[in-house]
Amino acid sequence: MISTWSTAAGRTLRAVRGTPAPLTYGLIALCTLIFALGPASGLVPGYGSGDALLAAQRTYFRHWGVVPAELFDGPAGAALTPATALFVHGSWVHLLGNMLFLFVFGAMTEERMGRVEFTLFYIGCGYLALLGYAAANAGSGQSLVGASGAVSAVLGAFLYLFPRARVTSLLPFLFFLPLRFPAWVVLPFWAALQWLAAGRASDGPGVAYLAHLVGFGLGFGYAWARYGRRKGPKGGLGGTVVGDGRATRVKAAPAPVTEGEKQP
Repeated sequence: MISTWSTAAGRTLRAVRGTPAPLTYGLIALCTLIFALGPASGLVPGYGSGDALLAAQRTYFRHWGVVPAELFDGPAGAALTPATALFVHGSWVHLLGNMLFLFVFGAMTEERMGRVEFTLFYIGCGYLALLGYAAANAGSGQSLVGASGAVSAVLGAFLYLFPRARVTSLLPFLFFLPLRFPAWVVLPFWAALQWLAAGRASDGPGVAYLAHLVGFGLGFGYAWARYGRRKGPKGGLGGTVVGDGRATRVKAAPAPVTEGEKQP
């Protein structure tokens, strides 16, 4: 079993190194591996089943996730949980939703920023997004996990850097017909959905929409502050994404980034 995982990890690492955006694909691989080895995946029999599995999941999420009530009035080690929570997911749907958006929008953003800057940007904005949610819900005892704060920051940065990139979207109210819109239409629409959902959200288990909004705002703000005075073929103010002389088209579905982010 260990040998199989080691072989798979080695092959994945070699494949990631050969891509133009190794950090993006590396983050996807890492989050997937961590989820597969955790109790939420259902792939590791050592966690048991039934009530034992549920208890293992609660303990796991509470240890690695953000618990707002403990973050501000608990042990010093709790300050690290907004970073560790970025790599933990509560279900396959939760994981795949986050990784899909990171796959679609992360590679171009990483290429624009560079590997080191993108890594610091991803972790820093993700940390602050979860911290912002925790501050707004300081009395909550619910654990919060997931990369959506960081992924939302990537979306915000992408909107500023590549506003005219074409995004192929599947809209439920149009019978899921694939339609192509520029990023400046799709991503603000997505952010508006998060804003509306955040207004109706409760403190119980569910999706932490506020973390999405904080991450999105941080990502856009960072890109504006960092690249606002730069203009060129890769993006910037009113720019378009140019590679080989053609506008880049990005495929995505403007659905909420995650499901089931807050864990019981």
